[in-house]
Amino acid sequence: MQMNRQFEIIYILLHRKSVTAKELAAHFGISPRTIYRDIDVLSLAGIPIYTEKGRGGGIHLLPDFVLNKAILSEKEQNEILTALQGFSSITTKETDSALQKLSALFNKNDIPHWLDVDFSDWGFSNENVFQDLKNAILNRKIVHFHYFGTLGEKTHRRIEPIQLWFKSKAWYLKGFCLTRQDMRVFKLTRITDLLITDEFFTERDTSSMTPDPQASIQPASVVTLTLKIDPEMAYRIYDEFDAASVEMQPDGSFLVTATWPEDGWLYGTLLSYQEYITVLKPEPVRQLLLEKAREIVKKYNLTDHQRE
Repeated sequence: MQMNRQFEIIYILLHRKSVTAKELAAHFGISPRTIYRDIDVLSLAGIPIYTEKGRGGGIHLLPDFVLNKAILSEKEQNEILTALQGFSSITTKETDSALQKLSALFNKNDIPHWLDVDFSDWGFSNENVFQDLKNAILNRKIVHFHYFGTLGEKTHRRIEPIQLWFKSKAWYLKGFCLTRQDMRVFKLTRITDLLITDEFFTERDTSSMTPDPQASIQPASVVTLTLKIDPEMAYRIYDEFDAASVEMQPDGSFLVTATWPEDGWLYGTLLSYQEYITVLKPEPVRQLLLEKAREIVKKYNLTDHQRE
């Protein structure tokens, strides 16, 4: 949406001698401050755009500026269009407008649609959450939501959203948590009741707050496992483990080494392999997994007894 708006600003200025930030803000339904940020972006990109104060002032393009496709080689034109196609796969339909305009300008309508992204899971759709957070980041709006932590606790959060982040097969939101007064990372699938407020925030220097953003989502400890996985689970092996850590055995089973967070997720994942997995090392994990399996059996035995 931001890119499409910046292209449209150029088109407006190509057809008008001058326009004010207030007029552009009213046209796009955003603040004049956002318009001035767009002007800075365009200027840094080499577009000869400038502002003039006082009566008769406003935003202008240099009179001899022409949006000329000749400044780009054939290869550069194709790279821009294919990049925009990839960008449009993870944004809303407004980006398609910019893609159509540039395709027409370059006289290219045959670029293959090389990428598509589906944000929905088999049992959960976070597409709306993704789009709403993207818009909140671009417009610097504070968001509220409920969040479920790793232990299932539900908390209310008030966040200055900074970035959407894809890490290890999942999407996260990085932002400054006004509730905790610190930089935090939130997994999108654990966010509920998202509300985009009308409160604007100013960008703050967060570099000293979280030197390593990855640390925000690291568990307290990790454990290195040695696993034997039966052939029946072969379809999961290369989805969930690094190929370099997998060794096929003569009997068709797999010997796997993995370093995973030691938390509830670890034992839930191991149990999801049913009887087709054996934890060889370390011994504490073997024993705790055995205890959890006994608790499951105990619960089912109790349920069967209650039915009788």
